[in-house]
Amino acid sequence: MSSNSKIALFIDGANLYATAKTLGFDIDYRRLLKEFRGRDGVLLRAFYYTAVIEDQEYTSIRPLIDWLDYNGYTVVTKAAKEFIDASGRRKVKGNMDIELAVDAMELAEHIDQMVLFSGDGDFRSLVEAVQRRGVRVTVVSTISSQPPMIADELRRQADVFTDLIELRPLIARELPTR
Repeated sequence: MSSNSKIALFIDGANLYATAKTLGFDIDYRRLLKEFRGRDGVLLRAFYYTAVIEDQEYTSIRPLIDWLDYNGYTVVTKAAKEFIDASGRRKVKGNMDIELAVDAMELAEHIDQMVLFSGDGDFRSLVEAVQRRGVRVTVVSTISSQPPMIADELRRQADVFTDLIELRPLIARELPTR
């Protein structure tokens, strides 16, 4: 890609969190932004998508959302739906796929490269649609876990697949030294 290539990051928050946890590390979002700002091209946007439980006074993701919002990310949230499943357990459902897809399609005409942090196979048709608009798509997830965290059809559709384990030295949160 040329140095004037326009890049946008689309982060499926819950999916990236689960993938990093499976690989045994936490994401340092400051380092992640720095890594993609340091690449060839101009980072236009870094979107982070997550569902939040609205009626809770405090949620563990709130400090992260606030930090991201103040530090260069466009944070997209929506209220998660709580329900009781068939076995009587309380479950939370908060799918952000549509919001991510709409934003990606709207931005497609303004970018040259899209980096999608998700392994969700539901995004295959989005990747294909964005590619038809001339955008190169990199998908970041992992095949280093058992089972892999990326759907095979999404990995095959991407122009470039990057295993999150390869980015670990560049974007992992450093543990405090004692």
